[in-house]
Formats: sequence, structure tokens, C-alpha cells
Amino acid sequence: MVEQPIQLPGQTGFYRGKVRDVYYIGDKHLVMVASNRISAFDVVLPRPIPGKGQVLNQIAAHVLRSTADLVPNWFIDTPAPMVSVGLKAEPIPVEMVVRGYLSGHAWRQYEAGHRQLCGVSLPNGLRASDPLPEPVITPTTKAKEGHDSDISREEIMGSGLVAPQVYQQMERFSLILFAAGTRMAAERGLILVDTKYEFGLVDGRVILMDEVHTPDSSRFFVALGYEDRQEQGLPQEQLSKEFVRQWLIAHGFQGRPGEQVPNMTDAWVQEIGARYASLYERITGLSFLQAKHGDFTGENYAQTVKFLNNLGYH
Repeated sequence: MVEQPIQLPGQTGFYRGKVRDVYYIGDKHLVMVASNRISAFDVVLPRPIPGKGQVLNQIAAHVLRSTADLVPNWFIDTPAPMVSVGLKAEPIPVEMVVRGYLSGHAWRQYEAGHRQLCGVSLPNGLRASDPLPEPVITPTTKAKEGHDSDISREEIMGSGLVAPQVYQQMERFSLILFAAGTRMAAERGLILVDTKYEFGLVDGRVILMDEVHTPDSSRFFVALGYEDRQEQGLPQEQLSKEFVRQWLIAHGFQGRPGEQVPNMTDAWVQEIGARYASLYERITGLSFLQAKHGDFTGENYAQTVKFLNNLGYH
């Protein structure tokens, strides 16, 4: 059992994820703290990244506010830079991965000769980073520990993992969000390549949960020069944490049994932090002002307690 670091007013439970700490408040609310932990290949890397939690939290808040009129979500407000307070939902154990381009895991599968991913057929003749004929949903099961697993729509429906009407709503919401994210990215000179969404139930109603369109959950290409790079067979300029994955791959680590996480030097940790700050500014168009204190203590904790007091928790 994970030891919880603090106690909050009205707290009824605590959960530590790969990169987030979740405090359950009463029956209806939760506090989500985006830590500076970083994961790749479903493994938490040994060193935290300064400012990363703030970047993820503030990008997600920006997108959740911008899309709340399109898809209902869990978000209420951000009382501290790395903290969001929102509605508690019953998680649906399937992540909705939406792909508009052939990249990342999908490309690695395609390059290995597979032409089906999660039951979705992919055409022959595609290159890395090519656009797909239309956005596709390639769901995965949501693992509490270890690796998530690819799963098809048919397997989800046939197994009873998710009720058909709920899953159909998740599909509809996912494509609406991806279309909105594509428009928002284009306004910033970016291409939304792929992303994942998580959903939950509140009083039987499907709502969007967790982070949205952050560098941890999404991949972006720089639009300027995209076609030229494709024609020349050059790698695309990416905005995501794929650069962390590629560094790990180059150092012999993909999260497989027996592999050891390579040493992360101080310089590399600082470089990752700087790239996350740059991602925030590029994705949102806002200046990133790193908080003086990046952990959930002191003023950050006090502001969260004050916000919960205003919600009626003491």
C-alpha cells in the first residue's frame, strides 16, 4: 500500500499513479497533483523533472476549459500550479487512443509488418509520420501497474468490459475532442498526431477524465516544413515526450524484462525540463512561469486546502 504524503480536508482515499497523486475528497470530488515524476514505456524513471508537473497540469487545464462546451469533463479549477480539483468519477478501464498519423507505437507495429492495430486495418504503402486516411481509435486496456495492452472494439464489446452504449459515447467524445485538438493545434502551427483520452462515469453519465493534449498524453508535429520532411524521408520535428522514449531506446531500454533504465545525468534532466517548458509555450501560446515551489507543500498545499474549504470540506 502506498503511503500518502499528506492529509486534506474531507479526504476519503488516496491513489498514487505513475506520475500523479490523487486525493479522493468526500463522495464527489478529487484533488489531482501532477508530480515531477516522468514515465516511459510504462516505467517511472528514477529522476524527477523540474517543472514538469506544472507544465502538464496547466496545459490540461487550458484544454479542459477550452473544450468543456463540447464534451463534459471532470475539471473545476486549479488552486495551485500543479494541482487540479474536479469531480470524482468511476473510471472506465479502457483508454481511447486516437491516431491521425502513423507514428510512435503504431509505426513500430506497422514497420514490423502488422497491418492491423486493435482491429483497425491500416493500408499498405505508408511511411513513418504519414497521415492516415481518417483518424482511427486504437483502444488499450488501462493497467494499474505495468504495461497497457492493445484491445479491439470487438473485444471490448464482446467481453462486456464496457457497456456498448457507454463505449459508443466514448468513441463519439474522443473524435469530437480530437477534431477540437486538431483545430487548436493548427492555430499554433502544430499538427496533433495522436493522443489518448480517459473517461469515467458520474451518476451514469460519461465524462472526460485526467489530462488532455499534454506532451505526456499526445504527440504533435511542427506544421511548418512537414510536407518537405516527408518528401525527403526526414524525421518530423515533434513536440511530445517521444524524445525521452527515443533517448531510452538509443540507450537500450524499452521497459522489457531484464532491461535497466540508463543513468540520467543532471544535464539531461535539465534539458528535459527545458523542453517541457518550451512545449507548454508552443502548445498554449502562453509564457511559462515556473513556480518557485514545485512540490505539494507550503503555499501550494495551503491554497488547495482553502479551495476545499470553500467547497464545504473542513
